[in-house]
Amino acid sequence: MTQHIELKNIYKSFGQTKVLQDFNLTFQKGKFTTLLGASGCGKTTILRLIAGLEELDQGQILCDGRDISLLPPQQRGVGIVFQSYALFPHLSVGENVAFGLKMQEENPTNIAEKVKNALKMVELEGVEQRGIEQLSGGQQQRVALARALVIAPQILLFDEPLSNLDTNLRRTMREMIRHLQQQLGITVLYVTHDQSEAFAVSDEVVVMNQGKVDQIGTPNHLYRSPSSCFTATFMGDASFFPVKAKAGKLFMGESLLPISLQESLTDGDYHLGIRPEGVLLAANGEPSARCDIQTAVFMGNYWEINVLWHGMPLLVHLNPNDYVRNQSHYFVQLRPIGWFVLPMVA
Repeated sequence: MTQHIELKNIYKSFGQTKVLQDFNLTFQKGKFTTLLGASGCGKTTILRLIAGLEELDQGQILCDGRDISLLPPQQRGVGIVFQSYALFPHLSVGENVAFGLKMQEENPTNIAEKVKNALKMVELEGVEQRGIEQLSGGQQQRVALARALVIAPQILLFDEPLSNLDTNLRRTMREMIRHLQQQLGITVLYVTHDQSEAFAVSDEVVVMNQGKVDQIGTPNHLYRSPSSCFTATFMGDASFFPVKAKAGKLFMGESLLPISLQESLTDGDYHLGIRPEGVLLAANGEPSARCDIQTAVFMGNYWEINVLWHGMPLLVHLNPNDYVRNQSHYFVQLRPIGWFVLPMVA
């Protein structure tokens, strides 16, 4: 796969706060990559550096091998959509969309047609003369998207674009963003702290923690095979238990766990991570598998059940047909997938 954007030995501080230190990362051409992490981990700073909205302290930003670190924003071939939309309230919809073209000194005779086509792509045909205040939040976000697309960017950046929208609008907008990316074949870098957004749109996810990359992979790989407890919990709910590996088997205390390991583990201490959907609750089983129900909440399409297993909390999600509320204890059975083993230091 061809590299499109490469960040080399990036340093960036704000005052005494060091955000990125000797940071290196590459983004693949034509792929949808999401930077996922908590607030303050550096993901928005990366977008702003690529867009030219912040200056590097040190390092290089390469686009197709060409150093763009010192280029002004309008010469980088980058479109950006902000969380706040960043639209001009005193301008019409058409004037907002045309803003980037005018900054690039586009031939005025081409601007109207390009604005029309960009609005058509985001399903807002015929609204060029409307005021921004006449639009809903979802429509304003689509105007911001049209403004980013109208300059035919090589790279499209999104900084928490759906945070201000309700649940239904979020779903609609993320489907539109993903469809347009696939249709146009452009490189997208998308920032969010919401793993459900990352799951829905990404070819690849970069999990960040305190200015560093924790793990990179497809959403499915990161969810099923995290390399650290941080990535495991950031990609979704997980319960952790201390276990020991001995002669290719896993033990919790003195109890042998009925787990078939995919690969041999060196004897020692580990974390057993269990996803909520990786558990079945059986009516009968070995004494060591017994768990006690603490709470059970009906969530519509599943039961969310908190149990104590070996004296520690375990979160379980069960299909409504798989849970019958007729006893205070059950026996834990682990599904073939839905769990993972990590070194104790992770």
